[in-house]
Amino acid sequence: MTVFDELKARGLLAQLTDEEEIKELINHGKATFYIGFDPTADSLHVGHFMALCLMKRLQMAGNKPIALIGGGTAMIGDPSGRSDMRSMMTQETIQHNCDCFKEQMSKFIDFSEGKAMMVNNADWLLGLNYIEVLREVGAHFSVNRMLTAECYKQRMEKGLSFLEFNYMIMQSYDFYVLYQKYGCNMQFGGDDQWSNMLGGTELIRRKLGKDAYAMTITLLLNSEGKKMGKTQKGAVWLDPNKTSPFDFFQYWRNVADADVLKCIRMLTFLPLEQIDEMDKWEGSELNKAKEILAFELTKLVHGQEEAQKALEGARALFSSGNAEQMPTIALTDENFAEDKIDILSMLTISGLVTSRSEGRRAVEQGGVSVNGEKIADSKAVFGKEQLDGDGIILKRGKKNFKKIIYKN
Repeated sequence: MTVFDELKARGLLAQLTDEEEIKELINHGKATFYIGFDPTADSLHVGHFMALCLMKRLQMAGNKPIALIGGGTAMIGDPSGRSDMRSMMTQETIQHNCDCFKEQMSKFIDFSEGKAMMVNNADWLLGLNYIEVLREVGAHFSVNRMLTAECYKQRMEKGLSFLEFNYMIMQSYDFYVLYQKYGCNMQFGGDDQWSNMLGGTELIRRKLGKDAYAMTITLLLNSEGKKMGKTQKGAVWLDPNKTSPFDFFQYWRNVADADVLKCIRMLTFLPLEQIDEMDKWEGSELNKAKEILAFELTKLVHGQEEAQKALEGARALFSSGNAEQMPTIALTDENFAEDKIDILSMLTISGLVTSRSEGRRAVEQGGVSVNGEKIADSKAVFGKEQLDGDGIILKRGKKNFKKIIYKN
C-alpha cells in the first residue's frame, strides 16, 4: 500500500488541489511540505495532533516537513473558526511559545540535518514594506473573492477588522516565500484553512508561473460533530505540566464508543490490518480498544514509561490493585483545621471541582465517593490519620479521581 493510499484508508484526507500530482510527490518522497502552527499558547494541544501525526507519517516515507511557526501571523490573529478577535501578544511571549513548540514537535519529527526544518515567518513578515506588499502581493488578491471565504463570512456579521482581513494574504505570502527559499511545493492544514491555502497556490502561480499544491486534513470531530481535544477544564495539552500524562491517557480512555475506532485509525501508527480486525469489536471489547488508543497516544507524546504508568494507574482504579500511578494530591498541615479537612475542601484542592458550591452540588447529586463509598453529606470531614500512608481515592463522577494523601 502506498503512503497516499494509507492516508486515504485512515480517513485523513479532505480536500486536494490536484490528487494525481500530490499522490506522485508524496509516494516517491518528493514533497517538501509545510504545516503552519500559530504560537498562541506555550504548548501544543490535541487539536494539533492530526497535523503532527501526518508530518511524522510523511517524513517516514522520505518526504521533508517544514514546521512553520507563525511568529509573524500570530501578531495578526487567524479569524478562521472564530467569532471574536484574538488578543495581541508581545514578541517575547511569541518567541517563548515557539521554543516550547519545537521541544514538543521533536517527539514526532526528526529535525536532524536535512530531515526537517522549523522556520518562523516573523523572519520575513516583520520586515516587510507596506507599500511593496500592496503593490507586489495585494494586487493579486480579489477582495470580492476573499469575502466569499468561509472564515471571513462567519466574522462579517459581528465585524471583521482590517488587521484580520490581511491574514489570508500573509499566509499566502508564507507559501510564496517557502517555495522560493526552500523549494516547498506543498502545504497541508486543517479543513478550515482551505481558502487561505488556495490563496498561496494562486500567488505562486501568478508571481512565478509555477505549480504548488495544497491538501487539507480531516478535522478531528467526535460523533456529535464537535471538535475533539476539549474537556470541562479546557484544552488537552501535550505539555505534561499543563495536562499530566495520566489525565492525557484518561482523556483518550474515556472517548465515546462511537469514536474510539475512528481515533485509532486516524491517530495511531498501528497497522491497518490490525485496526480492520478491531472494527468487528463490540461491547466490552471496545473498552480494550479505548485502552489501546490511550496507551498508543500517551506513548507517542510522553514516552513508553509514562504510558505504562498511566495504564497501570487507570487499571488500579477499577481493581483492588496498586494505585501508585494515580494522580496524587499531597495535603500539608496548612490544609487542615484542628487536624480535619472537609470533603468540599478536598474536592476543590484536588481540582475535581472549581468551587465549593460546585462540590456541594456534586455531593448532593450522589456523584462523589471516597474509596468506592458514596459521600452523602457535604459536611463530611476526614482526619489526618485517614489520609496518612496510602491515603484515599477521591472520585467525582465515573471518570474523574485523585489519590489524596497527607504529607507531614
